[in-house]
Amino acid sequence: MLRKLGFMLRLQREHLETLLAAVDHGTLDAAARALAITPSAVSQRIKSMEQQVGRVLLQRTAPVRPTPDGEVVLRHARQARLLDEETARALGGGEAVVPSIPLAVNADSLGTWFLDALALVRADTEVVFDLHREDQDRTAELLRAGTVMGAVTAEADPVQGCSSVPLGIDRYRAVASPAFVDRSLGGTVGTGSERDLLDRMDRVPLVDYDRADDLQQGYLRRVLGHAPSGPRHFVPTSADFARAVSLGFGWGMLPEAQCLDALERGDLVELTPGRRADVALWWQRWNLASPVLERVTEAVRATAAERLHPVRQAAAR
Repeated sequence: MLRKLGFMLRLQREHLETLLAAVDHGTLDAAARALAITPSAVSQRIKSMEQQVGRVLLQRTAPVRPTPDGEVVLRHARQARLLDEETARALGGGEAVVPSIPLAVNADSLGTWFLDALALVRADTEVVFDLHREDQDRTAELLRAGTVMGAVTAEADPVQGCSSVPLGIDRYRAVASPAFVDRSLGGTVGTGSERDLLDRMDRVPLVDYDRADDLQQGYLRRVLGHAPSGPRHFVPTSADFARAVSLGFGWGMLPEAQCLDALERGDLVELTPGRRADVALWWQRWNLASPVLERVTEAVRATAAERLHPVRQAAAR
């Protein structure tokens, strides 16, 4: 139910579910298969809702995408579905649908601590998770689009309709394998000037997560004033990224959770111990009175408090 032009706009539940299916499955044909109706019926339901709202809600692209107005309705649809599922379970329905919570999280958090938080939820709450892996600088966009209900993000300012609380600092260290240090960086680290080492790091291979990953390049750019000029490997999963660094593909920035044990064993070498990269993470979630979403928030904050460095002078927003 949405307020429009001074009166209450009542959207049919089957129309809301159809919009959700179209966006989640990517095409009207796929939505039709999921809903066991015809593609024509899917199209008619969405057109009917657009006529009722007086706005275009869906871009007929491949895949289909919600318009800005569609994002507002999409968020309403997800909220209505979750509240219905929670109400059914609270009433003790034997065949009640298990609530599904869509969440966005960056790869390194997913690979180190975030699943532990969700395991705490699963221990006492019947719920399934729909995880969207995205860079921490872009996860908030999934909140804005109505795709997810909560996100680990580098964005502190709350998305409209959301609350934002600090989680902590994920600290990264510049590391490489001993073999890579010997082969590409002139042997033992720490015997020459740091500037000479940074200049060499500028020219040798590095490992990036993907083409949008700015962690390695930003690290050197802050010191050298330009992005590194060496070749780049792209390894787009957190665990495989760490393994590529360990195997000597190039140097890279690893979160402490992935590299401290290897540093202690001598399997990795920290290149610039006096310089580390801190990424502040925040938890944003919809302002929705949902017991399941509250439980997820509680577990995420508790786990982050144990596994991340504290964010100093940060307050909930």
